[in-house]
Amino acid sequence: MDIILALKAIIMGLVEGFTEFLPISSTGHLILAGSLINFTGEVAKVFEIAIQAGAILAVMWEYRARIGTVMQGLTSDPRQQKFVVNLFVAFLPAAVLGLLFSKAIKNHLFAPAPVAFAFIIGALVILWAERRHKTLAGSHRIETVDDMTMIDAFKVGCAQCFALIPGTSRSGATIIGGMLFGLSRKAATEFSFFLAIPTLLAATVYSVFKARHDLHTTDLPLFLIGGVAAFVSAFLCVRWLLRFISTHDFTGFAWYRIVFGIVVLVTAHFGWVVWAD
Repeated sequence: MDIILALKAIIMGLVEGFTEFLPISSTGHLILAGSLINFTGEVAKVFEIAIQAGAILAVMWEYRARIGTVMQGLTSDPRQQKFVVNLFVAFLPAAVLGLLFSKAIKNHLFAPAPVAFAFIIGALVILWAERRHKTLAGSHRIETVDDMTMIDAFKVGCAQCFALIPGTSRSGATIIGGMLFGLSRKAATEFSFFLAIPTLLAATVYSVFKARHDLHTTDLPLFLIGGVAAFVSAFLCVRWLLRFISTHDFTGFAWYRIVFGIVVLVTAHFGWVVWAD
């Protein structure tokens, strides 16, 4: 394999892992990173989705004990059955809309300028939500993911639909949406992690299947390198984020999104950086 191509795969994998579970949009960062290092094209688009498998495995490893408990109690424990049903209900809205509009979204929104605008708009939503959360401090009614009802799960699933827009952030949409719907920050974050498993897995399988005729066995090492890099970085990020949310809010991420979005727009406008669509 070309060493430069391998390095690009590692870079993209690290970007995926470090951004997937933060409210800053992994897809947006991958589009911008791919543009900067000239890692673009149809295979690159599939690669960007496929390496999410590494991030999925990182979450599954971090929550392996809970996943094991769920699997053991799937046929006999009402609490675990309720949890699985909630995940399925939350997964459905974005899955349906993704199937209906994925082609249009990829054709029109997978470009640096729309991503930059989504960064900024998403940041404003986060700032508003955090301000509202502080004003209504202690008003959340759901302390843990096990306290969620099917309606709560459906609401979070609807919030996840906004993440179909590149630059919005799946984790940001589900965590902030969950907090607005009455979940504690910890419950919203953990449910976002669990919801990532079916959501990212389905997106990965669907994307690879659709592009199967454009892929070759020679692409496999590239995908494996990116997946491993995504696994390692996502594992570190999940561990860090769980500690971070115990004493911090997401305001810092919002300001990062605004600055990053403005930088992309300004550099593109003046031609300082050639952002490839």
